[in-house]
Amino acid sequence: MDDTAGSGEPDAWAPLRLRDFRLLLVSLLAATLGTQMQATAVAYQIYSLTHDPLSLGLIGLAEALPFISLALLGGHVADASDRRRVMLVAMVGHVACSAVLVALVAARHGLSGAALKTSIYGVIACTGVARSFLQPARQALAAELVPRPLYPASVAWRTGSFQAALVAGPALGGLFYAFVGPGRTYLIAGVLMLVGLTGVSRIRPPARPVDPGPRPPLFESLRQGVAFLRSDEILLPAILLDLFAVLFGGAVALLPVFASDILHLGAREFGVLRAAPAVGAVLMSVVLALAGPIVRAGVTLLRSVAVFGLCMIGFALSRSFPLSVALLAVGGAADMISVVLRGTLMQLRTPRHMLGRLSSINQIFIGSSNEIGAFESGVAARLLGTVPSVVAGGTVTLLVVGIAAWRAPALRRLGRMK
Repeated sequence: MDDTAGSGEPDAWAPLRLRDFRLLLVSLLAATLGTQMQATAVAYQIYSLTHDPLSLGLIGLAEALPFISLALLGGHVADASDRRRVMLVAMVGHVACSAVLVALVAARHGLSGAALKTSIYGVIACTGVARSFLQPARQALAAELVPRPLYPASVAWRTGSFQAALVAGPALGGLFYAFVGPGRTYLIAGVLMLVGLTGVSRIRPPARPVDPGPRPPLFESLRQGVAFLRSDEILLPAILLDLFAVLFGGAVALLPVFASDILHLGAREFGVLRAAPAVGAVLMSVVLALAGPIVRAGVTLLRSVAVFGLCMIGFALSRSFPLSVALLAVGGAADMISVVLRGTLMQLRTPRHMLGRLSSINQIFIGSSNEIGAFESGVAARLLGTVPSVVAGGTVTLLVVGIAAWRAPALRRLGRMK
């Protein structure tokens, strides 16, 4: 079937007709579902052990530090090696971490609370190591599996699949934690990650792009990636905008505090709160995939980040469970717009042989900002209080949008991406 409609626009469903891209989506869905279930169970278990919001921030820090330290190396490896094979090795590491969490729960009666907590943090640090190699390889491989005209639609479907897992993962994690406990929750999560690994193993190795020349040494390779990003007057501001929005505007790390101490909810309601941003994101991803390219991409990106900041402020002030869920869902939908636009920019503006390095830099900026943002949220909640810290973070997000609109005119004027 032709991949274009009569108007010349790419068919939004065309990426799903590609076998290997479908396998990547299945793998992404299963593995992310497992990691989100595991993350939800870890957060709830740690908070039940400590009743300290800072301990939730330390979960993010435990994953972010090794991830940041090794992400550039992971990008270099993704560009110099078989990206599919890199993914497989990293996913084996994720499955092993789930197995260790199961063993820790089984042995918890023989461990002190401090030893159990420290061990869990250690496992989370190991997942950060695995993620530092998995993320750039997966991002780069995704671009190799579809032709260039299908990039916008493929990014929307891929991010939509990821967000679908964010819908089900936290909700299922909360439910399983409540009904079968942390050990079996970690076991189920590990099985899902194994399903994801199997999906990647069935992807046919794609043809490598035309070799641009001899492979540079590690540090020269990283320097080239950083230099390319610094020279791009659109891609760099877009990444920095999302970096600061996630760093200061997120409230997800403090959801156990809101659920337990402010809204006075149980584990199941906590799972609903945790899933709400992804519900909005999934719905928006479908809209974006079917609607075609956005005409005024730059203005849309700025507005979506501003809406995200406003939703975080509203969530912090809400004392109604339905209103809180709605605000988180709208914030998730707004965040999805920026994710799709940034992902499409990354694939369109980056040479294929540099996608691993640029993806790793992007992940340091964006992916690690979730964990660093979680740590920042925990510290701010300890110093300012939970509600004031989230209000302040949302306000900073709005200020960042204003600065980006002023200081990045090329981004503001960005039209249709193709």
